Amino acid sequence: MSSVAPVLEFAALMRRDVAWQLIRADLAPVIAGLLGTHLAGQTRRRDAEELYERLDVDLEQLRAQGMSLPLSGQGYCAHWRSSGFLIRRPSADARGETLELSPDAIAAIRFLQARAAPRSAATESRLASIAALVRRLAIDTDPDAATRISLLEDEKDAIDRRIKALRAGDEGTLDPDRALERLRDMLAQAADVPDDFARVRGEFETLNTALRAQIVESEGSQAAVIDEVFLGIDHIADSDAGRSFSAFSQLVLDPALSAAFESDIRRVLDRDFARELTRDERQALRTFLSTLKERSAEIHDVITLFARALRRYVQSQDYQRDRVLRGLLREAMHAGVSASERVKPWHPTRLQLDLSAVTLASAGIVDLHDPSEFVSLEPLEHHAPAVADLEELRALARETEIDFDELTRDVNAMLSETETCTVAEVLARFPASQGVGSVVGLLALAAEQGTVDDDDESLTWRGLDGVTRTAVVSTHRFTGRIS
Repeated sequence: MSSVAPVLEFAALMRRDVAWQLIRADLAPVIAGLLGTHLAGQTRRRDAEELYERLDVDLEQLRAQGMSLPLSGQGYCAHWRSSGFLIRRPSADARGETLELSPDAIAAIRFLQARAAPRSAATESRLASIAALVRRLAIDTDPDAATRISLLEDEKDAIDRRIKALRAGDEGTLDPDRALERLRDMLAQAADVPDDFARVRGEFETLNTALRAQIVESEGSQAAVIDEVFLGIDHIADSDAGRSFSAFSQLVLDPALSAAFESDIRRVLDRDFARELTRDERQALRTFLSTLKERSAEIHDVITLFARALRRYVQSQDYQRDRVLRGLLREAMHAGVSASERVKPWHPTRLQLDLSAVTLASAGIVDLHDPSEFVSLEPLEHHAPAVADLEELRALARETEIDFDELTRDVNAMLSETETCTVAEVLARFPASQGVGSVVGLLALAAEQGTVDDDDESLTWRGLDGVTRTAVVSTHRFTGRIS
């Protein structure tokens, strides 16, 4: 096999691939570090202004480390957007725009993160998963029914033997180290799932552009174009990323499977070995299903908007106008090629072209400037500066922010006397000094660093207005010291 073809293929890929360009960029560590932190974690999309502010803070700290970074956060985002690392979309919640990583940028950042913190690929859990998948594939694809029945009966016999061993007390639980290895291997695979959704959306957008170009260039009937739209959607669903989306979408949309998945997650987090997980790992495991639901709903919205917009584009006959414009452009280009043999491109044409301008249809649409609207009728008050009172500042801070340090001390004080404790037990021992703020803070700490049971418990506290209140919530339990 000749090696020339792969070399040429990689050379072409290096010129056009955005992921390769990011890795080869002079500021690749800065790009991967900043964008990976702010856009490749739990949050995949941010308002542009919020991202600019966060990047400005990070850039100041990097400059203090001696790095030369002359642009602002907004300036770098503009450059990264033109390079294809960022995607700009209109914000659905407010005026403005949002920024998110492109699928190629996600792939490059994931590669660099894997190189910075490589994981052992030859783990027992991963090899066991591969063996189980291969066996299941061998059973499900065997055309001989007798062979499939025999293999399934072997599995049934193995399950019966395990049940007998468990009843006899001959089989214990999985070793904590192996259990933790399996859990972290599962988390590593789960971290790639949101990236699959980003690739699915990118393929939909590419397909949308390709089909619109096909509509303009083809002479097919209106019905045929609509058929191509739905054929295109099926084509995306049959792709690798589309199959991944369909499988996880089925899990998300099935109430029974979703409930069973969440129940299994709660049971796993209640195990002793799960205490070795970091806060980020526990948070990722808890929010995994909700993240899938958000991404799945987003892809479904993209599919719906894509089909409606393309159908409206065809039914409104707008594509006919674009075809005419395309024909005129081709005629102009053909005339330009013919004229280039006699007239050079830089030759003056003495053609005057009036640029379009905004015309005023009515004088009533003009909003005149009235200086009196900006005149203050109230006299200005002068306040002499005074030394701030530390106690007043502390009181103001407690009114606007939850005192997590105080709550952490209260919880750890309880855990020093008992193995576990619930939020209700903490409130009974240490009254809510910030009213409902203390209650919310305890529930947040338990959700991140504790467990949430299926049973309910009643929380009682006295608000800052002196009124006693009660709420019924799921039992939030602390199982170890928190930080």
